[in-house]
Amino acid sequence: MSLLEFIGFFGAFMVGLIMGLTGSGGSVLSVPILAYLFNYNEKVATAYSLFIVGATALIGSFRAFRENKISKGLVLYFGVPAIVGVVLVRRLILHWLPDVLFSFGTFDFTRRMLVFGLFGILTAYTGYSMLAKSKINLAEFRSSNLHLKSWLPIAGVLLGMLVGLIGAGGGFLIVPMMMSIAKISFKKAVATSLVIVCLNSLVGFFLGDFVHLEINWSFLLTFVMLSFLGILIGGTLVRYIDGERLKKGFAYFLLFMSLCILIIEFKYH
Repeated sequence: MSLLEFIGFFGAFMVGLIMGLTGSGGSVLSVPILAYLFNYNEKVATAYSLFIVGATALIGSFRAFRENKISKGLVLYFGVPAIVGVVLVRRLILHWLPDVLFSFGTFDFTRRMLVFGLFGILTAYTGYSMLAKSKINLAEFRSSNLHLKSWLPIAGVLLGMLVGLIGAGGGFLIVPMMMSIAKISFKKAVATSLVIVCLNSLVGFFLGDFVHLEINWSFLLTFVMLSFLGILIGGTLVRYIDGERLKKGFAYFLLFMSLCILIIEFKYH
């Protein structure tokens, strides 16, 4: 095992540890680890990330089912359309896209730049959202005459396509979206988000990438088991650590990482 691989497997543990400590954010580490430490291309890195995210969310989904916090209506009208979007991208669109999408003189804008560029931007957004107070006034949404719920299936498909493209769970987008459009509580939104993320990721992986790629199951399951170990330890440590300070530090780390991703992809590729 090389030094980079050792660091990568330690990173797998950190993915779970961060999720156990903060309740989110671990999925945004998996794609960079797979791409830059294990040298997987954008198709494989995002595919493996979907499986890792889905398997991890499965644990939280079981707990949410036991506590009866899930909005079954949102899973049906938002989650199922999102699955359609993920499968559409993973099975068809991503594999139809050429290596070079377009060129400006000597500059080639590649499929890899599209995928990792979007990933870097959304990683920056995740970090910012963890630092900033939400400016959404839910009372204004409740008093609005707009029938926003009718947009749920469309929003689900679009979100699923984005999730499928970048290989992340999308929970950081799903939770505020469901709170503002469907008018549900934060706890119920988080629980429902876990189920939707789990379904999106695992169905997208098995109906999309499983068909096209040769999966290295020994590597993938090792990565997932290390993440599970991290979740267990993180869930224990969170009782003794200042959660707000930890989340703030992790948010700054995400902003730094997003900058590194964008520089690497657009300056050195």
